[in-house]
Amino acid sequence: MAKDTIVIFGATGKQGGSAVDSILSDPTAASRFHVKAVTRDVSTDKAKALAAKGAELVTGDLNDKESLRPVIKGAYGVFAVTNFWEIFSAEKEVQQGKNTAEVCKEEGVQHLVWSSLLDINKLTNGVLSKVYHFDGKAEVEEYIRSLDIPATFFLAGFFMSNVPGVSFRQIPTGSYALSMPVPDDTPVPLFAAEFDTGKFVKAIFLKRDATLGKRIYGATTYSTPAEMVATFQKVYPETGKHAKFNQLSHEAFKGIMAAGGAPEIIQEEMLQNMRLMSEFGYYGGDALEPSLAIVDEPLTTWEEYIKQATAFSSLK
Repeated sequence: MAKDTIVIFGATGKQGGSAVDSILSDPTAASRFHVKAVTRDVSTDKAKALAAKGAELVTGDLNDKESLRPVIKGAYGVFAVTNFWEIFSAEKEVQQGKNTAEVCKEEGVQHLVWSSLLDINKLTNGVLSKVYHFDGKAEVEEYIRSLDIPATFFLAGFFMSNVPGVSFRQIPTGSYALSMPVPDDTPVPLFAAEFDTGKFVKAIFLKRDATLGKRIYGATTYSTPAEMVATFQKVYPETGKHAKFNQLSHEAFKGIMAAGGAPEIIQEEMLQNMRLMSEFGYYGGDALEPSLAIVDEPLTTWEEYIKQATAFSSLK
């Protein structure tokens, strides 16, 4: 029996790579789906590793609509993801998404899974109007819905990879601190994108009828900064006994980003992204349980994640 082809974009990135791995490592999914892994360079070590797992490597350029046609032609499903942080342009990201959607429509794709996010400008009535990497993806979601493509929308949570060694790091006193411009009781939808994206995406493809038209939130749980520090203290008791949470002022947060070379537009974007969680809710206050119900395997916890985090490896 011929397998249905699933095209996975961003196959060497966190989300796409996880999707390839989850499908090919699961006997049920691998017996049903043939994976076409889209990357810009099939000669990289990451790409070769995907091929070794059984993926077909193909190249495609999201900026060139016609280059996507041979990639998508004949496919049953597509997992499409764009990366704002590569191009720093919501306008270009929206066009990339529209290019993909239009080809999916024209080629009769039966299930498009779009890596989306909420429209924060709309959610907050303009209070937070500069979270471009959310709003651009939301605009593409709206466009996909307008084309009446059979689609599901996967909304990744707050990447755990953005915490160890970045906002949670050693401070001059020698102890560790988690520093964020939000209160310590802010609900953060933690998500190990590189490990768990595929668990959601695979489930979405396998449960098409139950997920079509829906938003699926990708996160293990809501966890507060205070809880994140407490878990660090538990995992690394000797180092963690003096660990604490620092609530940064908005100005201090932007100053740290500026010192790291981020331009003003990105400083404000990231500040508003943080404010979203404490002031309106990352998912607008929605519960995670309906999304978690579609996944049939354990998701990565914050405790498990920090045990293997490279930034904390010296603490073991």
